[in-house]
Amino acid sequence: MDNLVKVHGSGGYDSDFSDDDGEGESSERGLKRKREEEILQKPFKKGRHSQVAHRSLHSNELDREEARNRRAHLISMNAFERHKKFVGDYILYYGGQMADFKRSPTKDKTDLDVLRENHRFLWRDEDEDDMTWEKELAKKYYDKLFKEYCIADLSRYKENKFGFRWRTENEVVSGKGQFQCGNKRCEKQEGLKSWEVNFAYVEHGEKRNALVKLRLCPECSFKLNYHHKRKEVKAKTKTKRLSMENQEPSQKKKKRKRSSSHSKKHKHKRHRDRSTSSSSSEESQDSDKDSEAGDEPKGQSEADHWRGPAPAVEEKSREEEFDEYFEDMFL
Repeated sequence: MDNLVKVHGSGGYDSDFSDDDGEGESSERGLKRKREEEILQKPFKKGRHSQVAHRSLHSNELDREEARNRRAHLISMNAFERHKKFVGDYILYYGGQMADFKRSPTKDKTDLDVLRENHRFLWRDEDEDDMTWEKELAKKYYDKLFKEYCIADLSRYKENKFGFRWRTENEVVSGKGQFQCGNKRCEKQEGLKSWEVNFAYVEHGEKRNALVKLRLCPECSFKLNYHHKRKEVKAKTKTKRLSMENQEPSQKKKKRKRSSSHSKKHKHKRHRDRSTSSSSSEESQDSDKDSEAGDEPKGQSEADHWRGPAPAVEEKSREEEFDEYFEDMFL
């Protein structure tokens, strides 16, 4: 047994074919391989056995990725959806009820409500003081109305209560209130009459009056005049207008011609007193002269043509011609 231990080198594993030179060659090859790898390794390339990242670095990277995802999700939503999401997150984290965030629609106002509160039948200079945006909106709507004729509500005519308002653009284009009856529930076009009404109304706690014009059919005119007769507006004829225009210059001409005729008559009387023994032929001539003097006021004498240049006739402008043409239309 002791011989066996000696042969195997004190109990170790040994071989007669082992070579100590081979171990030196393998170590040299390993060193050479390492050198080649170091030469071929790129500067930005990580090693095979890199260190494990720290936990804080890992958590920071996760937070950044989560923030990118949330931002992309919020951008994809509209404003109302984002509002709902934020309200839901608030209730989830801080507690509460969804009913606490509901808006009460009791104080909501539309443009129509603002117009009803601030509208005026007639705007004065005093009303334009301390203008707010509500009053400016009502004033802008008032400026767009047409204030020649009114539209009337005659449903309560037996109580002597009437409602009036100005016409809109569509009503002017369709002829409502001018070529059709001005009652809002009537569309007749025959036998229309124009009326002037003193409209007394209460506006914003203040009593006011306004003189308005209406175009009504015979039936609606009866309703308007149920309690007392209103003033009817009639169109002036062209002959009346011309006579009114020419009245003043004609009166001046008549005064001048009357004065000249009186002076001539006085001269004839003096001539008759002096010549008592005149013949009948001379009396006939005097009578002819008297008749001519009486006819002079009717027309211009020949001597007047030589006194000066002819009076210049003023030509009417186009606006004046249009005004004369539309006078009959707007009573």
